Amino acid sequence: MKRQLYLAAGLISLALGGIGVLLPLLPTVPFMILAAFCFANSSPRLESWLVEHRVFGGHIRNWRERRAISRRGKWASTIAFAVSCGVALAFVALPWNLIPIAAALITGSWIWTRNEPDPEILPVRSPPQKE
Repeated sequence: MKRQLYLAAGLISLALGGIGVLLPLLPTVPFMILAAFCFANSSPRLESWLVEHRVFGGHIRNWRERRAISRRGKWASTIAFAVSCGVALAFVALPWNLIPIAAALITGSWIWTRNEPDPEILPVRSPPQKE
């Protein structure tokens, strides 16, 4: 039963991460990291696929090995938090609009205190070679 719950949570996280690719304010990489964790407890095949993925694999390995978040990821989260806070200030009345601001300050501070990855773990994407 526990294995099936981890598998379901992993698939849901994978789906949310996929949606996050299309929606700018929904994070992608944290959901992929969560999916890899869930798959590690339920499906070694899916975990291996995700950890070796050319786009997300480096981020997952960086998180697992060093608890590291890339500088680009830190800036992306900061911008997303700023947009969310702006929306809250514009459309939500006091005191409720302070909740996303507090969450952004707490979470953003935590994100910026994480390590940054080693360059050799997170490969730089190079254009495909033509033969």
